[in-house]
Amino acid sequence: MTLDRFVRVKYKSDEEKVRELVGILRELGIDCARTVEERVDLQFDALKNLHDNLGNEELFIKLVVANSIVSYQLSAKGEQWWWEFSRYFSANPPEEGIAKAYVKFLPSSTTNRRLVAGKLKRLEKLQPFLDGLDLKALRRYYFGGMESLRDDLARVLNSKRSAKTIVFAVKMFGYAGRIAFGEFVPYPMGIEIPDDVRINAYTKRFTNEPPVSFWGRIAEETGIPPLHIDSILWPVLGGNDEVFRRLKEHCTKWEDIMRLVNL
Repeated sequence: MTLDRFVRVKYKSDEEKVRELVGILRELGIDCARTVEERVDLQFDALKNLHDNLGNEELFIKLVVANSIVSYQLSAKGEQWWWEFSRYFSANPPEEGIAKAYVKFLPSSTTNRRLVAGKLKRLEKLQPFLDGLDLKALRRYYFGGMESLRDDLARVLNSKRSAKTIVFAVKMFGYAGRIAFGEFVPYPMGIEIPDDVRINAYTKRFTNEPPVSFWGRIAEETGIPPLHIDSILWPVLGGNDEVFRRLKEHCTKWEDIMRLVNL
């Protein structure tokens, strides 16, 4: 037996930059995060497009959760993938179950071409769980049960609760629930940030601490849940011109967000 698990690792951080980061995020707050989510993030628009075309709240939310758990090792940027998903299922609503629909969709995808067989297996594991949910159950998850959804998805997929696709699925479920139910519910503080390429690279500007634990601490200091911090950072870190245009148009604190990008 080693003593590794009893030793507290000391990470290196640029404390001055971390203080500046915390100060800017405190100024922005959850309200700014919501503005970015609903008016700037192109993924939110992709979901609204799908919702409007499907006309089926339950199927819409289930599709969003399913798509989230195969949103890794993409062949293009996330915004492009979610728009491909939105357009495809707007024109081809699943008729024999979501997993079977992806057997046709994923092999023909231009933005999610990698590890297709493994992603289809994940959807097969998820399908019985989705089949057991009705709109009332989805509503319960949205209004006060997002941590339970995280735990249930982790159990069904045999994943860690902090796994990127698990917490990302909760984030996108939150988007879908907001669109379907017409009410804003903040993400719980206890759900971790998705550790994707953009966030990982950005975290290294401040510390060599793992992103999940670092942003968990930043969340506690700023009062902004990790998933909302992700919402502020992730779209603008993608370098998309349309995102920057929307940011300047809709967010009164856009200059503070750009300060974050340039830290």
